[in-house]
Order: sequence, then structure tokens, then C-alpha cells
Amino acid sequence: MPRTRRNFTGDYKAKVVMELISGKKSVAEICREYNLKPDLVSRWKNQFLAGAAQVFEDTSEIDPQQTRIQELERLAGKQSLEIEILKKALTLLPRVKGSDGS
Repeated sequence: MPRTRRNFTGDYKAKVVMELISGKKSVAEICREYNLKPDLVSRWKNQFLAGAAQVFEDTSEIDPQQTRIQELERLAGKQSLEIEILKKALTLLPRVKGSDGS
């Protein structure tokens, strides 16, 4: 009978690694509790620590398309506000009579 591979979610892996990093439990205790192999837990810990620096990286490296979308949304909002101001100004200004006497 072939063995099926277990798939673990990112949340599950993070939970296991956080327990290990916190120092409350040893690798052996965690492996027994979650029925995992020590090399798997070690690999998850290394991946977790390797990606930890990304949390603190500068977020100014936004996708250029996302930056363009934000710029266009800002411009659309500005134009919408200008239109509202012009509509309000038209209602407040006295009507100018045309040259045809109407």
C-alpha cells in the first residue's frame, strides 16, 4: 500500500516553528506531538528564518502597475471634485443673457 504525502498549510508550519523558536518545547517534543520528522521541522525552521528578513524590507518597491493605478485613481478623484465645484459655481452665478435677447 503506497504512502500518501501529507500537505501542510503555511499556518500550520508557522505554528510549529513558532513553538520551536519560543523555546517552550524541544524539537523532539514537537515531533512527537505533531507526528513529524526532525529534518522536516528543521527545514521549516530554516525557511521561516530565511524569509523573516522580508517582513522588514522596504515596501516602496511596489509594482509599477499598482503605482500607475494609484496615480490614476488620485487623478480621477481630483477631476470629480473639480466637476462638483464647477457645478456648484454654475448654480451660484447669475445667468448671462445671450446676444439674441433671451
